[in-house]
Amino acid sequence: MEHIVIIGNGISGVTAARHIRKLSDKKITIISAETDYFFSRTALMYVYMGHMKFEHTQPYENWFWKKNRIELKKGYVTRVDTKQKTLHFINNDTLQYDKLIIATGSKPNKFGWPGQDLDGVMGMYHKQDLESLEKFAPNNNVCKRAVIVGGGLIGIELAEMLHSRHIPVTFLVRESSFWNKVLPKQESEMINKEIISNGIDLRLGVNLKEIKPDENGKVKSIVIAETGEEIPCNVVGLTAGVSPNIDFIKDSEIETNHGVKVNRYLETNIPDVYAIGDCAEQHEAIGNRRPIEAVWYTGRMMGETVAQTICKNRIPYKPGHWFNSAKFFDIEYQTYGWIWAEPKENEARFYWQHESEKKCIHISFDKNTKEFIGINCLGIRMRHEYFDKALTEKRTVNYVLEHLADANFDPEFYKLHEPEIVAKFNNEHGTNIHLKKKSWKRIFNLTN
Repeated sequence: MEHIVIIGNGISGVTAARHIRKLSDKKITIISAETDYFFSRTALMYVYMGHMKFEHTQPYENWFWKKNRIELKKGYVTRVDTKQKTLHFINNDTLQYDKLIIATGSKPNKFGWPGQDLDGVMGMYHKQDLESLEKFAPNNNVCKRAVIVGGGLIGIELAEMLHSRHIPVTFLVRESSFWNKVLPKQESEMINKEIISNGIDLRLGVNLKEIKPDENGKVKSIVIAETGEEIPCNVVGLTAGVSPNIDFIKDSEIETNHGVKVNRYLETNIPDVYAIGDCAEQHEAIGNRRPIEAVWYTGRMMGETVAQTICKNRIPYKPGHWFNSAKFFDIEYQTYGWIWAEPKENEARFYWQHESEKKCIHISFDKNTKEFIGINCLGIRMRHEYFDKALTEKRTVNYVLEHLADANFDPEFYKLHEPEIVAKFNNEHGTNIHLKKKSWKRIFNLTN
């Protein structure tokens, strides 16, 4: 019986295993050094915040794996021998495979800062990071202040986690505004205000110089490079991005760059070896997407795709239109299509912001054809299916605004803002768009 071995029990690896089992009788083994069972990585923050227990992050009961004949092996792979199709483990154990799927995800970036490996320094990616945070920052008596380095999504999540336990936080962001390489200026500035309004000491345009230890080798303080200011603290969160976790294959014949190089079928240069999820790097980026996408849903899609290929239905990876979502304290963020930090040459933009400064939409469209390109929504929930269809059908911005009520996905009795959004667009662009009433018939057709 063909033996499929998957290194990594995150969303991409587990999705591949589940779909291979649906499609075949192959022997399947999942290897992980992190945890015995799959868990939702994005839910770790809610464990620390007391919204759930760790076991609630595990979507499958422990008996699921045996019932579905998926073997789980706890171990750390140190080397891949592709000629002998053998994995070597840190404890000198070995394992043979017929086909190998590398799904090892990411690891937090470190940039050689002095003190970056001290007790009390951590990322927020693995279960071990959560355990470390519980140890060094259980409350504001043990942790008088935490410093977070890096202004991305993980950084702001960690800030919210610590804030939930009333631990003072200083947030060091290298850029002049939060996440402004991704968000347009207006959205970035809105999030700056949201961070500050939650009592976070946000420092923009600064870098970490070093982390200083106390006499026991624990974090005592950090020093800011630009000013020399020393800030006493007990915990330092390093959240300056992630990179593919592929050190163990650097000496193999598997081609790598930043990640494991793959084609559209998620095949590496070595027959019977595949890579999926955050560790996979496309030879050529798909559309406007990055060659490496550290996003939960693309990992799931890659797992489904590679399972088809391994089960003799070779199909390319097609991620579709770009979308993503996140949460910045109390402001929910969704993006569909493309709306870059700076507009491209062919783009026009429309921006509407609510007077509360906690809601906005930002639409990008072609300035000549009026074709809808993308939208950012902050503080207003919108339907993914609506914008996915609008992008597929290459609808105009006028059409999108005319049917905007269909897109709204806010809970019942929430205040609606579509009329004032359309009125502002008409005023600025000299149009006469009439907002259509929400139609459940049209919405139902979107989802079927």
